[in-house]
Formats: sequence, structure tokens, C-alpha cells
Amino acid sequence: MLKMKNITKSFPGVKALENVDFEVELGEVHAMIGANGAGKSTLMKILAGAYEDYEGEISIDNNKVEINNPIDAKRNGIVIVYQEVDTALIPYLTVAENIMMDYIIEGKEGTLISWNDIKGQAKKVISDIGLDINVNQTVNKLPLSEKQMVLIGRAVFQDAKYLILDEPTAPLSVEETNKLFDIVKKLKNEGMSIIFISHRLNEVFQIAEKITVLRDGKIVGTFDIDDMTIDKAVEKMLGKKLENNYPKVETKIGNTILEVENLSGTGGIHNVSLSVREGEIVGLAGLVGAGKTELCKLIFGEGNITEGEIRLKGKRIKPKIPAQAVRYGLALVPEERRKEGILVYESVETNITLPTLEKYCKGIFMQKNKIKQVSRELIKQVAIKTPSEKQLVAYLSGGNQQKVAVGKWFLSDAEVFILDEVTKGVDVGSKVEIYELIGGLVHQGTGALYASCEFGEILGLTDRIYVMYNGTIVKELVTKDTTEEELLYYAAGGGLGE
Repeated sequence: MLKMKNITKSFPGVKALENVDFEVELGEVHAMIGANGAGKSTLMKILAGAYEDYEGEISIDNNKVEINNPIDAKRNGIVIVYQEVDTALIPYLTVAENIMMDYIIEGKEGTLISWNDIKGQAKKVISDIGLDINVNQTVNKLPLSEKQMVLIGRAVFQDAKYLILDEPTAPLSVEETNKLFDIVKKLKNEGMSIIFISHRLNEVFQIAEKITVLRDGKIVGTFDIDDMTIDKAVEKMLGKKLENNYPKVETKIGNTILEVENLSGTGGIHNVSLSVREGEIVGLAGLVGAGKTELCKLIFGEGNITEGEIRLKGKRIKPKIPAQAVRYGLALVPEERRKEGILVYESVETNITLPTLEKYCKGIFMQKNKIKQVSRELIKQVAIKTPSEKQLVAYLSGGNQQKVAVGKWFLSDAEVFILDEVTKGVDVGSKVEIYELIGGLVHQGTGALYASCEFGEILGLTDRIYVMYNGTIVKELVTKDTTEEELLYYAAGGGLGE
């Protein structure tokens, strides 16, 4: 058994964990849940050796172990697969080289490396966990789901006893998630423990045997899955009942703001037509890989338009770069917030005012007092939990980072908000707050294009829905007249011959 006892960890201005106890037995799938900022990732990073400055102790089989870096963690059989899988892979090396990385690096001095042996061992690992991936292929050519499997393969080769999966299903399709769960069950049956961090509670109840709940950096409790329900889990996460998951704001639908006609271009987008009206939330539904992100970026000026046109309030626009799109009156909250939506090592204040910085300048000089005032007002307006406007965004929870990514556009003169998987990796409480922010935006007469593979969200928030498949729109639906089953039917390619 692995035990963590009285774990306490602080960041500047924030106590992330306070006297947290956690334990997991070999051969069990143990889920860890909690709202954004509850301390889940911090606790697991301590276990994986990413943080050395903490209080408390870790033991395995009642023997105290020192874990101050990732090497210590690996020596004790602990491996983590982070949500941002690219950070742990070397893109221009092969699958085999990435799986066997530690073996290559730690090989005995003076010993020649047998590349045939490297490939052979990597093939065996991939085969043992039930996958069919070409080990000679470079990792940068793999889809995200297979990159994740490469990291799991590396953990298997390292003979990991405890595998931590941090939001593993966030970027995966239903089919890919099922494949991952098959692998998790296989590893569990072979004696490995899997610690599963996720906001998708339906998946937690599908795969886990036990659930540990954290709230505000403290332990709420550990529960057998059979003694819990999703509603009970949400109540323990938030400390209250969540009455309305999708707070839809009723607004007056006005004139058409955005029109996209026969648009084709970068990312496999072809012959897309859609429209968004004032006060309207329009859903862009589709499975992973359908082209939602590519379409959002193409409209926002990232990529090349080869055919078709975009009109804003009847006027044709052709943004060649995102800065032009912003000037035209478009705003984009991208799917990968840490890569594209925020500057993680800048302050909340800097992130909030960056898109509209010229408003707070006199000539070449920034008006710092005005920036501070505007930032504080917006932090209060969108309920960003932060010690001050000077706090680095890196130290905020995922939900609060997303509020920064959305909220910064409140200061702009945007006519249309393009929102791509805006609640990805966000807890249920923060999701509701973000839904309310979006409802507030369209209530003021703007329009929103809401892209998501979470069909429940699409049905709960939108007025109309466009379904995407293989880079194009295959169906337009009125939200109140459709169902999740119908969305899935068209998103999976059904009805193409109709």
C-alpha cells in the first residue's frame, strides 16, 4: 500500500494542500475528484516528484520513502501521465525511442545500443497492452490519443506499480476512451494501481473502485464507488447541491451578425456554411477530429482560406492573422488554454488587459493605475479566485485560468465570441459559472459560436446546432427539437447519403 500522510503545500499567497491523507492499494483503480483548485494535481505532482518543497510523509508498504524529484518517484514505481502529453515526449524521435527513453539514457557507459533490441522491446510493450502502433513512426505524426498510449507504454516498460493519469480522457473520443479503459483494466488485473484524476464523473463511475474527494486543499473523504452516486459526488466536491447544470439565459434573438459561406481552407475544412445572430448561442457539435477547432481557428484568421467568405454584419472580412480578426470584432477562446489562451507566467492583470492594451495607454506609456482598476473590476465581475491581480496565472486553478481566458474579452468590443471546448478540464461548479458568463455576453446582444464534443453542454446551452463531420457541416438542427442520440448519429457520419 502507498500512503501519503499530512501532506501540506503552499504557493505564494495560496495554501494548496493542508494535512491531506491519501492511500491506494496495489491492483486498484482509485479516482481522485474535486473542483478546480481543490488540490488534486498538486497532490499528484508531489507524489510524482514534481514538487520537493512540501510537508508530510510518503510511505510504501509502511516504509517511509523520500520523493523529491521524478527520478525518486520512478525508483519507487510511481509514474505520471500529464494531461499535456507533448511535454513528456520528444516529437522527432520514434515511438520506440520515446518508450525506451530511460533505457537509452541510463545505459551502461561504453555499451553499444542495439537499435533492433530497442525496437523489439518497444513492440512487445505495445503489443502487451493491446495496441497496434508502428514503433518506427515519429511521435509528432501520432494523434493525441496514441501519444498518450506511448506514455502508458513507457510506464509499463519502467515496471510502474502506480500509474497516475491526469485528465486522460479530456482530448479523447468515445471510442478512444473505451480503448484506454480496456488498457486500464488490463494493467489493474496485472497488479498495477491506477490513480485516475477526472472531471468527467460518468467515466469515474465507469472505471473506478474507490473515490477520494478533495475540497479547498483538504480531504473530504474516501468512498467505495458502490456507496456513491454522481449527485452525491458533486455535493461533496462543492459542499452544496448543484441545482441547475445548464443555466440557459433567455435572450431576444436579433439580426444576423456572422455569416460563413462555402468556407474551405487549412485543417481540412471544406464547404462550411453557418450563421450566428445577435443574442444567440450557436452550437458546433462533433466528435474529436471532426474539424471544430480547425474551423474556429480559420474563422479567427489562423490559416489560409482557399474558398468561400466570411461576413460580419453584412460586410465581407478576410482576417489573415488573429490580430485582424480582433479588430474586425471577433474573439476566440481556444481549446488549449495554456498553450494559446493565456500567458501562464504573466500576471492575471497582464492577461486580462493584453487584448485591449491600447485602451490603457497614453502615447507610448501605459496607465498602470487604470490597468489595475480595470483588472480588479473584471476579477470581481467574473469571480476569478486570486489573491490579487498580480498573481501569476500559472498558480490559479484550471477553472480560474479559463475564467481569465474568457473574461479578458469582456473588455473588448467583440461582436462574436468563438468558444472552443471552453470547459475542457473544468469542474462542474466552474462550468456553471462559465455558462453564466457566456449567457451574460449574449444577453448584451453579442453572438456566440460554441464548439464542443460534450453533447449535453450543446443541448443545455444553445439555440441552434451545426453538426460537423470530417471537416464540414453535415446537419443544422434546432436545439429544442433534437436529442443527444440524433447529434451522435450525424456526428458519427450518419445520414451522409440522405
